[in-house]
Amino acid sequence: SSAVCDSSTAHFPRNGCPLSLGMGAHFHRNTQLVALAAFKRKKPVKLILRRDEDIRMTGKRHPYSSDFKMGLTQDGQILAYEVTFYQNAGAFADVSPAVLGRTLSHTTNSYFVPNVKATGFCCRTNLPPNTAFRGFGAPQAMFVMEAAIFKAAETMEIEPSVIQKKNLLQTGEQFPYGMEVENSQARRCWEQAEKKYQLETIRQNVLDFNSSHSSRKKGLALMPICYGISFDSAIFLCQASALVHIYRDDGSVSVSIGAVEMGQGLNMKIRQVASDIFSIPIDRIKVESTNTTRIANASPTSASYSTDLHGNATKSACLKLLTRLEEFAAKQLDTADARDIEIRNEALYLRGNPIGMTWNELISNAYLNRIDLSAQAHYATPNLYFDQNRYKGRPFAYHVFGVALIEVTLDCLRGAYRIDAVKVVHDFGKSLNPLIDRGQTEGGIVQGLGWMTQEELRYASNGHLISDTLSTYKVPDIYFSPQEIQVRFLENAGNPQGIFNSKAIGEPPFMYGIGVYFAILQTMKSFRPRLQVPFSAPVTPEKVLLSL
Repeated sequence: SSAVCDSSTAHFPRNGCPLSLGMGAHFHRNTQLVALAAFKRKKPVKLILRRDEDIRMTGKRHPYSSDFKMGLTQDGQILAYEVTFYQNAGAFADVSPAVLGRTLSHTTNSYFVPNVKATGFCCRTNLPPNTAFRGFGAPQAMFVMEAAIFKAAETMEIEPSVIQKKNLLQTGEQFPYGMEVENSQARRCWEQAEKKYQLETIRQNVLDFNSSHSSRKKGLALMPICYGISFDSAIFLCQASALVHIYRDDGSVSVSIGAVEMGQGLNMKIRQVASDIFSIPIDRIKVESTNTTRIANASPTSASYSTDLHGNATKSACLKLLTRLEEFAAKQLDTADARDIEIRNEALYLRGNPIGMTWNELISNAYLNRIDLSAQAHYATPNLYFDQNRYKGRPFAYHVFGVALIEVTLDCLRGAYRIDAVKVVHDFGKSLNPLIDRGQTEGGIVQGLGWMTQEELRYASNGHLISDTLSTYKVPDIYFSPQEIQVRFLENAGNPQGIFNSKAIGEPPFMYGIGVYFAILQTMKSFRPRLQVPFSAPVTPEKVLLSL
């Protein structure tokens, strides 16, 4: 915005309001237009777009065309995988190269493949430029990998799950870009899903239903995921700052960070971090609106990494204040070791015994003794590196694992299908907030299902978007949603690299939706066993009907 208006960044303070939804829309090209109008008019400007304008102007997920080859042993062990991605970037690049980078780093999804050749091309087309969206290029890569496994299983006359399970990542193996797999939960998620959801019983029920119904068929697919957490090779973005104030009047706490709350529960988790460290109720803590005069040089609120980055920065700032307060209290209580001091449930303890001083009294005394009640901290993710020339390194802080079972029923005479159930075992680490994480998981699942089944973008020959209303561009609603969604937290799954052993949650669940595509293919092949269908998503009811 400052560049558009030919002004310095310092003269363009920005205040980020909470959003109802992010998922790529926060990379909006119209912010520069609003900034320029405000700069010229010297007054606040708000841009409100009609729905059709918004759909046309907001960046879309990149369409891909891909070619693949896969080599396997007779028992389903993957030996080699070659894939070429042709990314439709649109008229100009936007963030397309970065999106393609994550596609390449997620080429093999949750599987170990010893020999991989992955090539990506950003293709310039006559369409509006595409941009970031939930998953940032990884869903496209995972879809192609699952298509390759489905095709191999069809050729070998075995279930795709045989190949999937046999090749799941294990700790100590390597990703194609050279990073060693650490603390892999892929196999544990799969095994817990098999046990908790009684996979073999579900399989038998599907077979029994299909044998007794001629025009309606059921399908089952499994979808394992492995998603890297960080900004990929843009390691310079893996940093964050936090500013924390404690107010002398009532002991309340103010936290400023550089990330934007957009419905993902970020502010609540930041409050939980401060509450845990100070041992005070969460209602004493407020997260301020995002403002560049308080927190400068903030990284984008994206990549599912904001809670980790800003949570660790907040943790560091709070620990500075806590150390300061404990040292002050030790001096006041005439003890040489500040480790004898503990703040617990808004009360001060000396060597494990309460001394009758409350949090408010401690803060007031500290202020009267000129103790600084503000702290700023910066956090940068350690041990990240990446060689762009060799495409090797350790670009991710850690990986998130999980597996989903998806069941569908198809009316083979009409092409209409129903998603019966999505049952997931997900690697949350040690969840900071199970309610928020469960909601993010369920929302991501439904969004991914919509991407695979009904969200079809249609363009005229001149590049004009013709599916520009909610009557022509179908998004998931309550009637579309699965009859049943179950989410189980992987048991005993810690994560030393995450804030308080938790794991990121924003983007990974979206990829579970990919499994519905292959569940629908299974139903189609149950009806017509020799059916050959090109892998083309979304698999709309119209496509299903015409294929059958």
